[in-house]
Amino acid sequence: MSTATLRVARRGVLRHSPWDALLVALAAAHGALLLTVAWSGDRATAQGATARGLAVVAVGLWWNSNTVAHNFIHRPFFRGRALNALFALYLSALLGVPQALWRDRHLAHHAGVAWRLRPSRQLAAEVLLVLAVWGALAAFSRTFFVTAYLPGYALGLGLCWLHGYYEHSRGTVSHYGFWYNLLFFNDGYHVEHHAQPGAHWTELPRRVRRDAPASRWPAVLRWLDALSLEGLERAVLRSARLQRFVLGRHERAFRRLLPPLPAAPRVAIVGGGLFPRTLLVLRRLLPDASFVVIDRSAENLAVARALAPAGVRFEHACYDPALVRGFDMAVFPLAFVGDRAAIYSHPPAPTVLVHDWVWRRRGTGAVVSWLLLKRLNRVEALR
Repeated sequence: MSTATLRVARRGVLRHSPWDALLVALAAAHGALLLTVAWSGDRATAQGATARGLAVVAVGLWWNSNTVAHNFIHRPFFRGRALNALFALYLSALLGVPQALWRDRHLAHHAGVAWRLRPSRQLAAEVLLVLAVWGALAAFSRTFFVTAYLPGYALGLGLCWLHGYYEHSRGTVSHYGFWYNLLFFNDGYHVEHHAQPGAHWTELPRRVRRDAPASRWPAVLRWLDALSLEGLERAVLRSARLQRFVLGRHERAFRRLLPPLPAAPRVAIVGGGLFPRTLLVLRRLLPDASFVVIDRSAENLAVARALAPAGVRFEHACYDPALVRGFDMAVFPLAFVGDRAAIYSHPPAPTVLVHDWVWRRRGTGAVVSWLLLKRLNRVEALR
C-alpha cells in the first residue's frame, strides 16, 4: 500500500486503510440480510424459510465475529471515537454479542491472562441494546425469533467456539488456503496474527512465517485432521494394543523386503515423527545400523524422540534428496508430502522402501495390512 493511499485514509473517516470500508459495507449488508429474513420468516410457514433464516443467523454470527468484529477489535476502523462506539453498538445488535465484552475477552486471550468482567458505560449500552433487539424480535417477529433466530444464535456461538478451539488446540495454527483467506479477510494467517496482533489484516500475507504450523483445513473444519493419517497416528500413540498391532504388521513386511545391506548400514527415515514404527522395527531388525530421522515437524520429532532408542539422530528439515545422499537405505512414509513418483523413478538411495496404499504396486512389494489398506514397496537405484 502506497504512502499516498495511507494519507488519503488519514484525511477521511477511516483510520488505517481504505479497505476497511469494505468490511463496514459488508457489516451493513449483513444487517440488511438479517432484517430481510426476519421480515419474510415470520410470514412463511415453510420449513425451507425457517432453515434459511437459521442458516443466515448462524453463519452470519460466525463469519462476522471472525472477520469484521475481529478486525475491528484489533484496529478500530474509524478516526473518531464516537464513530467507533456507534459501530460497536451496531455490531452488538447485529450479532447479539456485546462487543465490549467480546473485545476484553479476546485481548485477554492474546495477552495470555485470565479474563475479568470490566463494567463500563459502553458495555451497559451494548447489553441494553441487545436485549432491546431481542425484545423487538420476540414481539414483532415471534415465529422467526423462536424457530430460526434462537437456534441459529446457539449454532453460531457453537461455530465460533469450534473455530477458536481448533485455531489453538495444538498451539496456534495457520491455514493458507486462497478462498478461505479471500472470504475471511486473511483470518487464516493466525500464527502471523498472534506474532503481531496489531498488524492490519491486509498486511498478514506479507508476514508469513516459514516455520509456522499449518493445516490444510480452515479452523472450523480442522476436526477433519482427526481422520487424516496424522490423526490416526495420534490414535496409535494413545493405545498400547494398537502399537503392538502396527509394529507386528510392519515388521512382517520389512522382514520380507529387506535386501542384503553392508555391515553397519546407514538408514535415513523420512517423516519418522510421531509414533516411530519404522525406526522401532528397523532397529530390531538391523541392530548394527545407524539411523537418522528427518521430519519437517518439530512437534512430531519431539514425540518420536521420547519413544526412540538411544543413538538415533533427529533432523528437523523438509525432505530434500541431498539429505539422504550417502545413506545405504531410505524409508518414506505413507503421509509423505512431495513428489512420490520421483522417488520411485529416481531413488535417492541405493535401496528405498516406500509406504504406500495397498493398490499401488511399485517394484517389489509386500502388504503391511489389508485392514490399514497399506503396503510397502522396495525400489533400487541403478548401479
